[in-house]
Amino acid sequence: MLFNSSAFVILVLVTLALYYLPALRSRQVWVLTASSFVFYAWESPWLLSLLIGSIAINVVTSYRVARGPMSSQKAWAVAGVALNLALLLFFKYGPLVATSLPGGAETSLGHFLVTIPLPIGISFFTFQGISLVVEVFRARELSSRAAAAEWVPVRFASHLENTMLFKAFFPSLIAGPIVKAHEFYPQIRPKQIRDIPLQAAFRALTLGYFLKMVVADNLKDATFWIQYPYFLNESSLTLASLLFGYSMQIFADFAGYSLIAIGIAHLFGYSLPKNFDFPYLARSFSEFWRRWHISLSTWLRDYLYLPLGGNRRGSVRTYFNLFVVMFLGGLWHGAAWSYAVWGTAHGAALAAERLVRSRVRLPDTPGVSLLQGGAVFSFVTLAWLLFKLPDFSQVIAYLRAMLDNEGAANPMLVATIAFYSVPVALYYLWHLAKRRWPALSFRSEPLAYGALLAALVVDGGTSGAFIYFQF
Repeated sequence: MLFNSSAFVILVLVTLALYYLPALRSRQVWVLTASSFVFYAWESPWLLSLLIGSIAINVVTSYRVARGPMSSQKAWAVAGVALNLALLLFFKYGPLVATSLPGGAETSLGHFLVTIPLPIGISFFTFQGISLVVEVFRARELSSRAAAAEWVPVRFASHLENTMLFKAFFPSLIAGPIVKAHEFYPQIRPKQIRDIPLQAAFRALTLGYFLKMVVADNLKDATFWIQYPYFLNESSLTLASLLFGYSMQIFADFAGYSLIAIGIAHLFGYSLPKNFDFPYLARSFSEFWRRWHISLSTWLRDYLYLPLGGNRRGSVRTYFNLFVVMFLGGLWHGAAWSYAVWGTAHGAALAAERLVRSRVRLPDTPGVSLLQGGAVFSFVTLAWLLFKLPDFSQVIAYLRAMLDNEGAANPMLVATIAFYSVPVALYYLWHLAKRRWPALSFRSEPLAYGALLAALVVDGGTSGAFIYFQF
């Protein structure tokens, strides 16, 4: 169910009406959970059984970690993480395993693995489940049973109720932001209409829908030509423009989704973490990952990079940890080696940056900052090609065409990309201007949001699924 579909609007309105009924105030968690189940099962009802199975794994293991004997808590924690990963590996990486087997998909096992359907959103709700098990284990291990009890009540039924909502909460179920247990569980309590931050919800929803429907959906029709074999006959300038347009599209699409999710969560009295912080302003690769898909970056940092040792065990181990984390972060995005190459490229960039900074100190001048920002943006944009063309041979063909194809640029494609990239540039410039002149926000925001609403009415693109739904 797409956020910009009429079915979704009806679901939200009905859920809001039931959610804030005084007679149902004590059942708000069940209302939200039921709506979340409807949302997830709307197009593929069989998915609900998978989500319920994932919930069951995390409810039982986290409860045993928090409330069971100390002697068995580690075993239950390991079991919880292992079962979450097994579910993810089976459904998401079966096809990748099949292509790596001798005989590939031609064997009976390979054919079975290739035909396994990819459940939408499995990467996101699996990571949230791991967060729950690990955080309960850490709380109990470091701070005794009392700390774990903050999230895990004595009654198993209460823990089941809370965890169903945590795992299934529909605004963030399909594509995040990835919510950690300590961020969500303390928010589970009765809500009232007066608790809704209406202004924050309006801003997030308006901007989110604008980025998705006006910017990303219109750019989608232009960047279609990146697909093989259509790009083979386009000029180098056109191919470079298409890649720039896709960089704008993927930002607008995913940042738009995250803002819509945050805005809808506000309507129900919940706060989701910020997921984007103007990432294309980054002057370094480490800064880029502090600004892009923040909930995934912090998850990888907290549950993978730091447990591996982070930067505390010397330079060589730090570089190794960066490679491992980014390689796995790349594979998290999809069961194709191109995603692993994408992650490894970012890992290499982070390691190289760290090495250079330890030996060279660049002057902090506007010119140097501009060059750094341009280099980071160019690298990130070029790497997005691995998202658009998961077949690595097609990526090579695209790069070769960018170098070899002569001729004039396609004026219609370039003009379309430029026109729908301007709002992203203005969005970034507006952010910089507000930071420099805070009073500008008060004076300009009503007009700006009015313009966004008008654009939504007159210039929405053809509806399409969010890019990160495939992950």
